[in-house]
Amino acid sequence: MTLVSVLSPTDLPAATLAERAYAQIKQLIFDFHLLPGDRFSEADLTQRVQVSRTPLRQALQRLQREGFLLVFPKSGWQVAPLNFEAFDQLYDLRILLETHAVARLCEAEERPALRELADTWLIPAEDRVNHPLPVGQMDEEFHATLVRAVGNSEMTRVHADITERIRIIRRLDFIKPARIDVTYDEHARIIRAITRRRTDEAQRLLRAHVEQSKLEVRHITLDMLYQARQRLAVGQG
Repeated sequence: MTLVSVLSPTDLPAATLAERAYAQIKQLIFDFHLLPGDRFSEADLTQRVQVSRTPLRQALQRLQREGFLLVFPKSGWQVAPLNFEAFDQLYDLRILLETHAVARLCEAEERPALRELADTWLIPAEDRVNHPLPVGQMDEEFHATLVRAVGNSEMTRVHADITERIRIIRRLDFIKPARIDVTYDEHARIIRAITRRRTDEAQRLLRAHVEQSKLEVRHITLDMLYQARQRLAVGQG
């Protein structure tokens, strides 16, 4: 048993409480329990996340800096509306970074990252992971590995920031089993093209892969948002 497990929430350091509140509120947003455009006060969340005002405010301010929340002085907070134009711009930037990374990898002499990726994605169908959550994490790691392999720390930092900002919609790509199989197949084709140093083919495959994912998550996000609002309306009826 760890020390944290035997402490009550009020016994934990403020920084730990703020981190926990941050994770809880972010998950409420990601799961559409707090809907885009919803307004709330700090008092509304105090009992829900079971922390005092100071760590709660720290968590809310962090989410504001990351673009998930808006603050209105004297009138509370609002979940930031979904901005698909901004998401499109982030996806465009992501494609630029990743296609550049693919080109560099096609030219590189030493490419140990490719073996790591092949071990994960070039596997028999019966060995594939089929649960949305781990596949979503694996997908993020696939694309992050391509960028990290270039060895440009600034490029890696920018790509990681984009990944964090689009995660709210990107993670939904794998709630349909068919999308998991498609992702395995497309990742495998990208890896093979890079391995064979076919730059144009690898970039084309990568671009098409990300563009299709962008379209899928837009449709899924809008559908889930509609369903969440319908459930809310029924509950209030």
